Amino acid sequence: MTPDLAGAQKFYGELFGWTFLQGTAETMYYTMCQKNGRNAAGMGKRPDDAPYPTSWSVYFDSKDVDATAAKVREFGGQLMMEPMDVMDQGRMLVCVDPTGAVFGYWQGRKHNGAQIIDEHGAMTWCEVNTRESEKAAAFYSKVLDVEARKMGMEMPDMTYYTLHKGEKAVSGIMQMNAQWPDAIPPHWMPYFAVDDAEAACEKIKSLGGQVMHGPFDSPYGLIAVVTDPYGATFSIIKLSEAAMAA
Repeated sequence: MTPDLAGAQKFYGELFGWTFLQGTAETMYYTMCQKNGRNAAGMGKRPDDAPYPTSWSVYFDSKDVDATAAKVREFGGQLMMEPMDVMDQGRMLVCVDPTGAVFGYWQGRKHNGAQIIDEHGAMTWCEVNTRESEKAAAFYSKVLDVEARKMGMEMPDMTYYTLHKGEKAVSGIMQMNAQWPDAIPPHWMPYFAVDDAEAACEKIKSLGGQVMHGPFDSPYGLIAVVTDPYGATFSIIKLSEAAMAA
């Protein structure tokens, strides 16, 4: 959600090579962001009086968002937006986990979500950053029907869980430690793949965005945490060979 659709389209179009299918006034000009003709993400106009910041949101697939809403409540989450139809495209739900991070669910009809992953300009990972990782792990294990596995870390102040569907890791949970400013609330972080992380950081700065952290190396690739010109935070990663093979 962004205050400036045209400006955001220019930024992400030049950064990721996206093209855009902008909706009508009936859809509040909701826009599909495409790479090579396939849906990669979406963007909407943030109302001027919205009580939430400019931000990216992560949506999980649900076969029945009404049943999912009941499960979210059962395990300690809250609903920010009750299940609602989005015309003939699908049905959506927006929630808050027990630690305060906002996320959503989408039950597809005509629109079934992203059609491209793990390549330049497409999402490749997401994780929730929270100050209560153990509580988050218990919650998401139930509501996403996944297995939370705590990773062994060399750094004693780093706690990280991966969430698995079978053997595949589908998302993560990062403990926000004392190095995180108190003003940053729990949140979900999307990661977009790029062909060259260092070049992407320079491009982001030239387009009016900021590089907040990195680029830094990891076993999964070269990562940077960045913001667009309107304050939406996201991460970019040049995937390692090991990550691509996983």
